[in-house]
Amino acid sequence: MDYVSFGVGNKNLIIIPGLGDGLRTVKGMAVSLAFMYRQFAKEYTVYVFSRRNNLAKGFTTRNMAQDIVEAMNLLNISNADIMGVSQGGMIAQCMAINNPEKVNKLVLAVTSSKPNEIINNVVGNWIQLAKKEDFKNIFLDTAEKSYSEKHLKKYRKYYNILWRVSKPKDYKRFIIQANSCLIHNVYDDLDKIKCHTLIIGGKQDSIVGVNSLKEIADRISNSELFLYEDYGHAVYEEAKDFNERVLKYL
Repeated sequence: MDYVSFGVGNKNLIIIPGLGDGLRTVKGMAVSLAFMYRQFAKEYTVYVFSRRNNLAKGFTTRNMAQDIVEAMNLLNISNADIMGVSQGGMIAQCMAINNPEKVNKLVLAVTSSKPNEIINNVVGNWIQLAKKEDFKNIFLDTAEKSYSEKHLKKYRKYYNILWRVSKPKDYKRFIIQANSCLIHNVYDDLDKIKCHTLIIGGKQDSIVGVNSLKEIADRISNSELFLYEDYGHAVYEEAKDFNERVLKYL
């Protein structure tokens, strides 16, 4: 599995990215990731883990969580603060439930603990597009459903360039990862998560829906919920104080 590491802090922070990892791993993204999460670099040594390169058909979020636990062991990371974004949040939930000794504090961003109608419709559509290798419409639908209108007005004119330069070589990993989102269901086990947990997202989320975050907060007793009013699924990119808010919580 590919991973990126940066930072000089004594504490460990593991960031688990979302479903986009199925189209492109973190390989070659060290500089951009280090810049995006630079606020964490003084206090933390940061690790950003991709899923394993060769995913078996039927691989689940629990399997992906176990891979990260094994990677932590190989890197001699006894425990860490964990931030999971979107599908990464699903994987982080599994880590906190099944390997609580590995998780100090937990951040669950724009994610869900179980399937819902919004996820089934959106991700189900992406799977059908991926089977047809229609990356253009995966890209367009993801952008339109993730970002605020203010952001989209600036970047729509670049769509034709962006989707062409980011087109993946194949779609196998993406389809496997997307299917794992549709069957992810740890809702009944969320009360096993005892660590401090920040649940964070946007009220305009069109990919997992805002209720999914409220459901998680209701089930984790030692948790705090924060929702941005004007942002959706890409709040972690758009909200200027997102990383600062997460760092302050941690």
